[in-house]
Amino acid sequence: MSQAVRTKQTATLLQAIYKNVKMASDSILNLMPKIKDSKLKNDLTVQLSVYEAYASRAAKLLADEGAKPEEEGTVTKLASKWGSMMNTMIDSTSTHIAEMIVEGATMGVNDMLKQIRESENTPVSESAMKLARDVCAYEEKTIEEMKEYLRG
Repeated sequence: MSQAVRTKQTATLLQAIYKNVKMASDSILNLMPKIKDSKLKNDLTVQLSVYEAYASRAAKLLADEGAKPEEEGTVTKLASKWGSMMNTMIDSTSTHIAEMIVEGATMGVNDMLKQIRESENTPVSESAMKLARDVCAYEEKTIEEMKEYLRG
């Protein structure tokens, strides 16, 4: 396969990773003002820094491929922010916020697994595949960590 095909497929995977982790970071930032539990706030601060580090890695790999990271559209971002705001207006307990994080991370895992599966038999760069697997594993870990708050 040509270098151009490899580059395009690698960039497609990296864009999906970038959007995934930026959506996670944006969601955490939207939730932060509503969090009263200091341990949950600390846990989410750590998650935020990890997601931002993944976004930086994806952006660097995209630059290596000659591409720029693409953000989610304004409508998607606003819908997410509005959904978080409405959801926490009704219930801003640590349990509910943890449920929201679990739901978001589950969607992230599902998206990453789909992207990995679609990229497995293509000439995608190994560094992009590793990053996709790392993000997926981190989101699975996040789900497990948030279960602590679901037990109340």
